[in-house]
Amino acid sequence: MKKKSFRRGIHPPDLKITAEMSISPIEPKAGTVMVYPMVQHIGAPCTPIVAVGDFVAVGQKIGHSDATVSSPVHSTVSGKVVNIADVLSPRGQTCQAVFVENDGQFAEHSSMQPPGDYKSMSREDILAIIREAGVVGLGGAGFPAHVKLNPPADKPIDTIFVNAAECEPYLTTDHRVLLEETEEILAGLDVLLHMFPEARGIVAIEDNKPDAIEKFKQMNSNNRVSIMPLATKYPQGGEKQVIYACTGKEVPSGGLPMDVGCIVHNVDTVIAIHQAVTGGRPLMRKVVTVTGGAVETPGNYEVRLGMTFKDLLEEIGGVKSEPYKIVVGGPMMGVAQYTLDVPIIKISAAIILMTEQEAARPPEQNCFRCGKCVDYCPMGVMPLDLNSYALRNDTARFKKYNGMDCMSCACCSYVCPAHRHVAQAISVMKQEILSKK
Repeated sequence: MKKKSFRRGIHPPDLKITAEMSISPIEPKAGTVMVYPMVQHIGAPCTPIVAVGDFVAVGQKIGHSDATVSSPVHSTVSGKVVNIADVLSPRGQTCQAVFVENDGQFAEHSSMQPPGDYKSMSREDILAIIREAGVVGLGGAGFPAHVKLNPPADKPIDTIFVNAAECEPYLTTDHRVLLEETEEILAGLDVLLHMFPEARGIVAIEDNKPDAIEKFKQMNSNNRVSIMPLATKYPQGGEKQVIYACTGKEVPSGGLPMDVGCIVHNVDTVIAIHQAVTGGRPLMRKVVTVTGGAVETPGNYEVRLGMTFKDLLEEIGGVKSEPYKIVVGGPMMGVAQYTLDVPIIKISAAIILMTEQEAARPPEQNCFRCGKCVDYCPMGVMPLDLNSYALRNDTARFKKYNGMDCMSCACCSYVCPAHRHVAQAISVMKQEILSKK
């Protein structure tokens, strides 16, 4: 891995037209059918623990797995379970889902009780609460938080990061959360620092958010916490990039942040941890940026998990033109959708409805080996060669030349003058390899 790769980045237009728009809560209407896929995280899928005809309440666990790397699923409304069937999730995979018809009462389950003062709890007790609350990484990966917060004894942690870079174009949810929920973020970081008493905390914010940086500097009173501005570039928000930018440490090839004494959590994940540990509330909401040229009312919306894109759009005014392309997440790393009949899940950071002009891309041409993709790869791999191995299904060479280190940032596709779909081919190969493990 090349050091200079971490220092380099690209600068796509930010297109953050919703940056000044406050978060607006959206509630599903009575009669709305909520959809809860049993896979909203990295790891083993959950199994439904309710049956058709059951009544469920807000915060009730409806999906469970005994696997260590997994995360339970909770209902976000009260009402009747009307179906359990396979659905297409926003990640493009088919999985089981529980369908609940919202009765409009939002009656809360009895399990949602404050668990007590976390400062008197052990790390194991707090981990159990976080696991039961279904908290996962909300920056897009969906890695279960209780696993990340439980490194082996030989991996001492010295730094806890709140990753608030938000380097993707269009996305502004983290920015708004930074401004509107500052106290909860700092309180959540206090929980994490209690779990790791020898660690320091760093809130890492790109310097295109000076209002958020200033507010955190004013609000922070913990001498174990630093507010660190980062240069604005893409993909500054990758956890390995954040670690390098703040500490100069490089996560080794095939390694994890804990290998260099670090844990990185998205800003909204830290809030979810705080709500679980201090309020006994499972992860049930997502702040989503809805934007793009085809959207009637762009904005940042707090939405209950399980609401479909179609229902959300109807609540905020619909579309002003037929979208040419629908992307969940950012335009660089997001997943294209062919329908709006998919639910908002834990890792849904944004819904971008693009016009043809926004989404247009010239046709692919033959690679002429200019090397731009190599120069701009933040992980120091050879995208042009990995693309070739992927297209030939050459798994052995793909692995040998560190294809699994690719972070799917799509810098290679962005800078390619031949408009090759480099990142897409590499991502497909990675998924095929991982599916066979």
